[in-house]
Amino acid sequence: MNANEQIKKFQEFIEQNYHAQLLEAVRKGQNFLPVDFSDLMRFDSSLTEELLEQPEEILAAAELAVKEFDLPTEIKKFHIRFYNLPQSQNIMIRDIRSKHLRKFLWTNGVVRQKSDVRPEVTEVRFECPSCGQIINVLQLDKKFREPSRCSCGRRGKFKELSKELIDGQGIVLEESPEELDGGEQPKRINIFLKNDLVSPLNEKKSSPGSKIRIFGWVNEVPIILKTGGKSTKYDLIIEANYIEPIEEDFTSLEITPEEEELIQNLSKDPKIYEKLIKNLAPSIYGHDKIKEALLLQLAGGVRKQRPDGVVSRGDMHILLIGDPGSGKSQLLKRAVLVAPKARYVTGKGVSGAGLTAAVVRDEFLGGWSLEAGALVLANKGFVMIDELDKMSKEDSGAMHEALEQQSVSISKANIQATLRAETTVLAAANPKFGRFDLYDNLVKQIELPVTLINRFDLIFAIKDLPDRTRDEALAKHILGLHQKPDQGEGEIPTQLLRKYIAYARQKIQPKITDQAFNEIKDYYVEMRNRGEQEEGVRTIPITARQLEALTRLSEGSAKLRFSDKVTRKDARRAIELLEFCLGQVAKDQETGQIDIDLIGSGISAKQRNKIGVVKEIISDLENRIGKTIPINDIVEAAREQGLQEDEVEETIEKLKRSGDLFEPRRSFVQKI
Repeated sequence: MNANEQIKKFQEFIEQNYHAQLLEAVRKGQNFLPVDFSDLMRFDSSLTEELLEQPEEILAAAELAVKEFDLPTEIKKFHIRFYNLPQSQNIMIRDIRSKHLRKFLWTNGVVRQKSDVRPEVTEVRFECPSCGQIINVLQLDKKFREPSRCSCGRRGKFKELSKELIDGQGIVLEESPEELDGGEQPKRINIFLKNDLVSPLNEKKSSPGSKIRIFGWVNEVPIILKTGGKSTKYDLIIEANYIEPIEEDFTSLEITPEEEELIQNLSKDPKIYEKLIKNLAPSIYGHDKIKEALLLQLAGGVRKQRPDGVVSRGDMHILLIGDPGSGKSQLLKRAVLVAPKARYVTGKGVSGAGLTAAVVRDEFLGGWSLEAGALVLANKGFVMIDELDKMSKEDSGAMHEALEQQSVSISKANIQATLRAETTVLAAANPKFGRFDLYDNLVKQIELPVTLINRFDLIFAIKDLPDRTRDEALAKHILGLHQKPDQGEGEIPTQLLRKYIAYARQKIQPKITDQAFNEIKDYYVEMRNRGEQEEGVRTIPITARQLEALTRLSEGSAKLRFSDKVTRKDARRAIELLEFCLGQVAKDQETGQIDIDLIGSGISAKQRNKIGVVKEIISDLENRIGKTIPINDIVEAAREQGLQEDEVEETIEKLKRSGDLFEPRRSFVQKI
């Protein structure tokens, strides 16, 4: 089929199938038209075969065919974009070979890096100073070309009149981890985008972290050696024709009208909570309170931006701390499947830069560029961090800003940037000595920085204690799953559950009613003043941080019911969950009171009071007997104030560890 026939065929095809869409695109000021490949296949199969073999030539014919239509003069070049190519053209990045050069194909992957948009020259007009002839030179290679000679015989030094520029941008596409077998390293390829593919609308589709499908053809790029000559090896680059986002976050997950009807009917079920809890992780036995908390976390609260610029996050973070084999990792893995745009990382296999962002050398334009880490890539999604206690202090310290401020600030090389990380974190960790010591304070057994623990809205302690009835039920459940593996799916399929949660996050923005407002306020005030005043010190059972957590949890509860109002019942559900967590994590062993200071600093209010008393005694004795003070004198003075000898010795040890005291000689202490 020669070029004229191809142009005629395309004219016919557009007139029959896409004339209305073409006019609509022109009306909107667009210079591109997306075309379904299957439509062209039905129209003329020989044309589609040629398109797959020689995409650049056929697309040029299609663009010439569009010019035959009466389009406005300001649209100089119109582009045809093809999508929905046959499965046979799907080539994985690792499988691209020299036989695929200049063939139309498609591949999936995750955008890892992205360069800036820069103009690229396509055609230059030169004038010959001797005879005045105009010479057009097409710029097809990477190197800028000038005319070598003119018909009048002149060589070199031609005058440049004008040049035609297009926008160009490079992205790095990496294979999706779920498409790989174990042990394979994901391969990368450079993608070149130009014209409308770098418009602001497409910019969002191709931002780092998004999962996309690229339709285009592979071109070879010569590698220039240090000597200036060309290498015998070539680099590969895909010239993109169309971009399609394939992993949507909650805001863009497509829900069909039939699915919407199914979801709406499901939400009207009076026992919807019980159903959702049961179906969140049907193959994991028990942990109902944790499953309920995970559901509320998936639904999320409402993000609020106030007029003064302060933002209240809607994402709630949950930390699971438990004995080995209690099902923490399984819950995390299951949550990854239920939540769209979720990433799973594990303590030892992640660094601070891998979580937040790294500054790397830009291969396209030279200089430096940002490479987003897991928390940024999962913006408006979820990050599940397993083995949080195995991360080094420097790496877990990188999470502080992302958890509370929901942003990641980078100031490295010549890059100063603040990236958005509106990400929900679900983390799991083991106690310090592998298992919980039932007789010691729980917070002392969590080997994590106190400032990091503080940022989690809910902390669950999963204890694995022998209990005949529970053990029998658990054994039945696990062995039943091994006997009949296909019984692991609940009555709500995973895909529908994902859409249900996505719909709740997308469409429902509940407001707090006066009843819920009063319920949370009364609980907060009562809890704050419930702490007994012992020996002149009052425990602080709850702070404003927990108040915010209660608001988020009650909003999540209303979202799951598809209600636009947070009722008293939602507030009660949130309070129950928080009480359950505080009872496990923040209960003082000595007094039996809930004391939030245990989470905040690892020292209870009573212990802090003891420290204050001992410090006062030391200062008093220092004034009377000098700098070096016998420990026996401190014990004697403390006994008069109602403190036991072992309590005093423990307090002195704490002060020595914190660097307030030191022991110049045995049984004597001195202030530093």
